[in-house]
Amino acid sequence: MWYVIQVRSGTEREIVKQCQSVISQTVLERSFLPCFEEMKRYQGAWHKEQKLLFPGYVFLISEDPEQLYRSLKQVIGLTKLLKTGDQIISLTEAEIRFLLKFGGKDQLVKMSTGFVEQDRVVILEGPLKGLEGHVCKVNRHKRKAELQLSMFGRELKVQVGLEIVAKNPV
Repeated sequence: MWYVIQVRSGTEREIVKQCQSVISQTVLERSFLPCFEEMKRYQGAWHKEQKLLFPGYVFLISEDPEQLYRSLKQVIGLTKLLKTGDQIISLTEAEIRFLLKFGGKDQLVKMSTGFVEQDRVVILEGPLKGLEGHVCKVNRHKRKAELQLSMFGRELKVQVGLEIVAKNPV
């Protein structure tokens, strides 16, 4: 099962390292941070960089939630494991399928390309293809799209890379 822990933004990579060193491999199968590619312009050129898809969250894969919960008490800087009452909640099968489709096994959302037709975004290729309905904002200058997603039992806005190649093509 996949679980999510909430941490202070900026400490995600350190928490992943701690989880990997403190928690037994029999309990923790994998810990990771889903990322996305974005384009940044500096030194007169565009550069591809990676940013966190969900800042403030670390993802864990484990088949033993009770032992995972006990082991996480040794991790310094952890704010909380997402749960309802005393019940630790895992991601739903739909959320896991979405993340695997969106970011692949490496959990890296690649750049998408598309165009704007009137006020509608059409994705030509990339992980955003088929998710046009989730795009709520496009920043053509920063080459980013903002998506509204339902994850962890709440509505989240996330940014991903989007290259708009044309506006109102004929």
